[in-house]
Amino acid sequence: MTPRAPTIPSAPSSIQKGTPLKHLLGQAAIECLAHNIQCVDSAFPAGQFCTTALTGLEPLAIMQRGRHIARTLHQFLPGTYAEAVQVLMASLTPEQLDAETMGLAGFFYLPHSFFISEYGQDAQHNAGNDPFEVSMLALHALTTRFTAEFAIRPFLIQQQQRTLEQVNRWVTDPNPHVRRLCSEGARPRLPWGTRLASFVADPTPTLPILERLKEDPSLYVRRSVANHLGDIAKDHPDLVYATCERWLREGASADLQWLIRHAVRYPAKGGNARALKIRSAAKGKVV
Repeated sequence: MTPRAPTIPSAPSSIQKGTPLKHLLGQAAIECLAHNIQCVDSAFPAGQFCTTALTGLEPLAIMQRGRHIARTLHQFLPGTYAEAVQVLMASLTPEQLDAETMGLAGFFYLPHSFFISEYGQDAQHNAGNDPFEVSMLALHALTTRFTAEFAIRPFLIQQQQRTLEQVNRWVTDPNPHVRRLCSEGARPRLPWGTRLASFVADPTPTLPILERLKEDPSLYVRRSVANHLGDIAKDHPDLVYATCERWLREGASADLQWLIRHAVRYPAKGGNARALKIRSAAKGKVV
């Protein structure tokens, strides 16, 4: 008999008109999650977990479902946070090496994301031991299957310097999903994510990250850098314009010129003269 192995439910590659995203975390996903955990922990009470996770699930939206299932996991996973998250990480499917290949199926891992963000900083859940390093390892593993852009934000809010130091070590990671996390997770105004008020007020702590990623070989990563700059431009447009102009003066490649055009596209559409001039000067290939 072939041993059981973790899997995830199939899902479309993009949002389907008229189909709520919340259905990605329905009964099939919950039962699959229980199966995956049992693959690595035969004592996990799958039936009780599924019953509890399904209770009150129906009216919840996708993000609410992710948090609800995470809290249910916390009830039924064994031991300390470190022990529980180790079980969760062991139940993951193989990491993704190619960018943007999983589509919406990755939302299966949204509960894992909330589990780390809600319980991964408090020593109270970890027998009094600091769980930071365990959480960073878990975020690294998670982002290669889905994304950790939502889960890392509470760490940037509560332990900013410590988390930024880790992010700066990840910018050279061989996996593009990890490198993208460095930019996407630190975006000041990430859609669906908790706003990073500190970076909205002062975005300079993230600029070194963007500098190191601006010529990344992956469009997946460069697009995140462009969107990150677009976030900053909503509150500090002159800082973004000056950065883009400097990159152009330094001899931007065609790929970097595309990034620059993408970064200032909204103020340019709004008629801002400086943004329009930058887009005109950045005549790299359109991707």
